[in-house]
Amino acid sequence: MKIDNSIIKHYLKNVMFITGTAYAGKSTMVALLAKKYGLVQCGENYHSRVADEIIVPERQPNLCYFKTMKDWQEFLNRTPEEYEEWILGCSLEAAEFEVAELIGISQNQRVIVDTNIPLYILHDIADYHQVAIMLSPQAMSVEKFFDRDDPDKAFLKEQIMKAENPQKTMENFKACLAKVNSKRHYDEFAASGFFTLVRTDTNKDTKDETVKILSAHFGLQ
Repeated sequence: MKIDNSIIKHYLKNVMFITGTAYAGKSTMVALLAKKYGLVQCGENYHSRVADEIIVPERQPNLCYFKTMKDWQEFLNRTPEEYEEWILGCSLEAAEFEVAELIGISQNQRVIVDTNIPLYILHDIADYHQVAIMLSPQAMSVEKFFDRDDPDKAFLKEQIMKAENPQKTMENFKACLAKVNSKRHYDEFAASGFFTLVRTDTNKDTKDETVKILSAHFGLQ
């Protein structure tokens, strides 16, 4: 069964999407906008509730990686190219679950989502005013990765410290992060034609200003 994208677009008319690079403030903005305007908040990996019950390696090999990998050292020591391919594969496989989930919850209420749906799909299922891209420099995405108080990131750092050569493993994992936050991917976001905000200063609190800008873009004011 294949559903035409114009039909999907109609059913997603109440959804606002925020996407972009790591450490750009996407999850923060989704939470703040949801609270301010009474929107349904779909945070990072919101689709996992259903996906985790359905995915199988034959159809979703990337989403199933954590079930099939040997151990966390394998995860951390993949080449940057392998890591990039996995990230892109996860985004594509998750997109089907995201769209299905969003259609189900957005028919009578407005929804804001932190998403990794590929740009070419977003162009087919959403209008300009429904999508915002948030970007941060590559160095910020990589060097600030472990700075956040995040249990998942703390766990990864703990696994890196358990490696036979922690320094080498940390350098490799940062190279993986740099690959998925490379200038090529940054430029793809910047040239997508969607509304774009760039984060350049992590020391200055710009949350209120950014909320105002995104509110205007999404037509929430």
